[in-house]
Amino acid sequence: MISSSLSYKPFHSHSTAYAPTIQCSRDAQRLHLSTDAVLPPLGFPSHSNRNFSGRNLAIRCSVAAPSPSPPSPPALLPKLPYLIPSPPVTAPDSWSQREVAKPPSAAGLEKKSSGPKWNFAQRVIASALDAVENAIIAPLERQHPLPKTADPAVQIAGNFSPVREHPVEHDLPVSGCIPECISGVYVRNGANPLFDPVAGHHFFDGDGMVHAVSLDGGRASYACRFTRTHRFVQEETIGRPIFPKAIGELHGHAGIARLALFQARALFGLVDASQGIGVANAGLVYFNGRLLAMSEDDLPYHVRLTPAGDLQTVGRFDFDGHLVSSMIAHPKVDPVSGELFALSYDVLRQPYLRYFHVSPDGTKAPDVEIPLDQPTMIHDFAITNNFVVVPDHQVVFRLQEMVCGGSPVVYDKEKTARFGILPKYDSDASNIRWVDAPDCFCFHLWNAWEEPETGEVVVIGSCMTPPDSIFNENGEPLKAVLSEICLNPSTGTSTRRTIAPGITLEAGMVNRNLLGRKTRFAYLAVVEPWPKVSGVAKVDLTTGEVRKFEYGPSCFGGEPYFLPRNSSCPSPEAEDDGHVLTFMHNEKTSESELLIINAATMQLEASIKLPSRVPYGFHGTFITPKDLANQV
Repeated sequence: MISSSLSYKPFHSHSTAYAPTIQCSRDAQRLHLSTDAVLPPLGFPSHSNRNFSGRNLAIRCSVAAPSPSPPSPPALLPKLPYLIPSPPVTAPDSWSQREVAKPPSAAGLEKKSSGPKWNFAQRVIASALDAVENAIIAPLERQHPLPKTADPAVQIAGNFSPVREHPVEHDLPVSGCIPECISGVYVRNGANPLFDPVAGHHFFDGDGMVHAVSLDGGRASYACRFTRTHRFVQEETIGRPIFPKAIGELHGHAGIARLALFQARALFGLVDASQGIGVANAGLVYFNGRLLAMSEDDLPYHVRLTPAGDLQTVGRFDFDGHLVSSMIAHPKVDPVSGELFALSYDVLRQPYLRYFHVSPDGTKAPDVEIPLDQPTMIHDFAITNNFVVVPDHQVVFRLQEMVCGGSPVVYDKEKTARFGILPKYDSDASNIRWVDAPDCFCFHLWNAWEEPETGEVVVIGSCMTPPDSIFNENGEPLKAVLSEICLNPSTGTSTRRTIAPGITLEAGMVNRNLLGRKTRFAYLAVVEPWPKVSGVAKVDLTTGEVRKFEYGPSCFGGEPYFLPRNSSCPSPEAEDDGHVLTFMHNEKTSESELLIINAATMQLEASIKLPSRVPYGFHGTFITPKDLANQV
C-alpha cells in the first residue's frame, strides 16, 4: 500500500532563496519519506551541480514495507528504446578495405538491460517516488495544455522522430559520381530521444546521436550511434527517462516538482548527476585528435571513429582536468593558428559567462570571466584575426519565473542587445568593448572579420524574430534574416544591413579556411516552411545575390556543410571551390540520402542512398583521412 500527498504553495518572490531538505525514516512497518523543495540546476548550464532555490513545495510519501520480493515496475513505462546491440566489426587493415557488417534481424533490435543495482531500501524508495510522479506530478502537468514548443506530438513528429542505432553498412548505392577529392567521414549530430517522453519535450531535449557517412574511392558506408553520455547510460539501465528535460519539462510549478523529484532520487542514489547531465546532441568539432560532441549543458564527449566506419563513445572530455564547466556547442577553430576558442555560461551564479582558448596541442588557457549582470542564452559567438566577438542578447534565464508558473527562458524587451569585442589573448576582460545592437538576436553567427580602414568589426548572422520563438510559443511567425552587423568599438554603436531580404536562412557556414577573415559567400539552409529546410542557398554577402538548390516536392534536409577542395586558405577567386554536403529526406517514400552539391555551380554531383531514415538534426563536420589516422 502506498499513500502520498503533494502540497504546493508558490512563494511569489524573485529574490528569496529556497531552503530545501529531504528526510527519510522507517519504523517497524512503514518507510517515511519527505522532501522540501530541493531544486538542482539540472538541464541548465552551470559550473557545478549545486542546488538552486525554491520554497514551500513538499512531497511526502508513506510506504508500507513490502515483501522481500522486488516491487512491481511503475504503471507508466515508456515504449521500447531506440537502441540495438553493436555487432562485432572486424577492423580491416586500411580504410579502403573494409569488411561489410550485416545489420541484425528485427528480432535482435531490443537491447535487454539487467536493470539498476539498487538495494532493498532503494527499491522501496524508487517505487514511492514513481508513485508520486504518476499520481501527483503527471496530473499536475496535465492541468495545463502543452505549448507547441513542448508538445512531443509536434516536436518529434514525422522525420523529427527518433530512429534506432544502425551498425555499419558498406557499399551504399550511389547516383552520379562521388568527387575524387572527397575522402573521409561526414558526421552530423542530432537529437534522438532513447525513450518516448513522459511529459513535455522540446526537440533540443533528445539524446545525442551521431550519423556518419564514410567516403573513400567513390564508395560510401553509413552508421549511426547514440553518444553514450552519463545521463544516457543511467536512463538506459533504469529503462525509462529520469533526468529533467531542460526546455520541455521545466515550466512553472510542474517543472519545480520534477526538479524536486529528481533531487530526491539523486539523494538516495537512484541517479547520479555528479558526472554531468548533458545530452551532447548539438555540435561536433574535430580538435587535437578528438571528435567532440557537444551541447551547452555539459562538458563535451569524445567520440571515436573506428577504421570500419563505426562510432564509439570514449567518454566525457575535460582537457586534462582543466575544463570544469560546460562548454557551448559552437567552439571555433582558427584555420591559421589551429587554436580552439570557446565560451561557457552559467545560469545560477556569477560569473555568468567565461571565455577560454586551447592551444593546438590541447593546452587550455585559464578562463576569462566576462562580466554580465544576468545569465544570458548564448548559443554561438564569433572570432576574427585578433578578437573574439561575444553576443549579449535579450533572451535571458530567470529561473524564478518557474515559481510564477512561467518559463525560465525569457525575452527581456527592456534589455538592449549588444556585442562584446575582446582581444583574443587577454587574460582578463578589462579591455572588452561593448557595442549596442538594439533588437538584434542571432542564434547563430556565420563569420566575423575586421575592417582596418574603418576600425569596425563586421559580423554576419541571421537575426531572428521573435527572439525566443524557438523556446516559447507566442503566435508570431519566426523569421531569420541574414544580416551584416557593423560594430564600431570606438563609438559603441552599430549599423545593420539586410543581405538577403524575404527569405528565412538559418544553419550553415562559410568556407572554414576563411573563418575569422573576410568572406564573400555563405552556404545556408532555406528554412521554409519553418522548421523544415526546403533547400540550400549560396549567398553573396556583398551583393545579396542568392542561388538556390531546392530539394523538390516533399523533400527536406538540414544544415549544409561546405567542404573546401583544398585544406589551405583559398584565394578570393577560389573561395567557393568545393562541395556542399547535406542530408535530405523524402517524406513520401521515407528514404534519406546524402547529397553532394558543387558549391560553385550549385548543381548536384552525387547522391548516396542511405539504409536508414536520418531524422532532421543539427550540426556536422568532416574528418579527413589524415585526422582519422591521428585520432587519440
